[in-house]
Amino acid sequence: MNSQLNVAHIEPNSLVELLELRAELQGHKTAYTFLIDGEQQTVSMTYSELDTQARTIAATLQALGLQGERAVLLYPQGLDYIAAFFGCLYAGVIAVPAYPPKNKRTMPRLQAIIQDSQAAIILSTQAIAHSARGLCSEPENGIDLDWLLTDQALTGDVNQWRVPDLTVESLAFLQYTSGSTGLAKGVMVSHGNLMANQAIIKDGFGHDNQSTVVGWLPLYHDMGLIGN
Repeated sequence: MNSQLNVAHIEPNSLVELLELRAELQGHKTAYTFLIDGEQQTVSMTYSELDTQARTIAATLQALGLQGERAVLLYPQGLDYIAAFFGCLYAGVIAVPAYPPKNKRTMPRLQAIIQDSQAAIILSTQAIAHSARGLCSEPENGIDLDWLLTDQALTGDVNQWRVPDLTVESLAFLQYTSGSTGLAKGVMVSHGNLMANQAIIKDGFGHDNQSTVVGWLPLYHDMGLIGN
């Protein structure tokens, strides 16, 4: 992530406030670049574009009355995942990062996360939704939740988006363990936790406004999500 302006003195209390600030003051700067093939083929998103996408997703979620609810994120690696995560933060919806089920063996973990988090909706793409629904054809693999496909036209009006009432104690997202040694367990991460963790990473690695961070860990992974 490129950062050309020192805004530390403003002390935003959440990633919502920070992205709004960057979109206003350096909206044309590149926020994220995703290497599709891992080397040359790229897609990028500016701070302004990310802010607009987050507002659109958030306005849609708010129009559905989902503020304060949980939303499971099922995405391939890429910019859609990032936009959906910020969209949840912008809506005051608690994100539940997960990874798309690859086969029937991975369905129990997803079902356990949905049940434990008491999720109200799944955010995903058309391709992932089609694949996942194919795995749900058998009753034991069923997922009885609405899907919001954020790579399709959304009904949310950015002009109707309202900034959620957030404090440092407000819950930002639920991070689930791998479940490799038992049922996946969720950890509650507040907006204050998230911002404090970002500050520690910045100080620990010595990032400044000229730094570009390169990451390869998946976004549903704790270190991949927080670090990136």
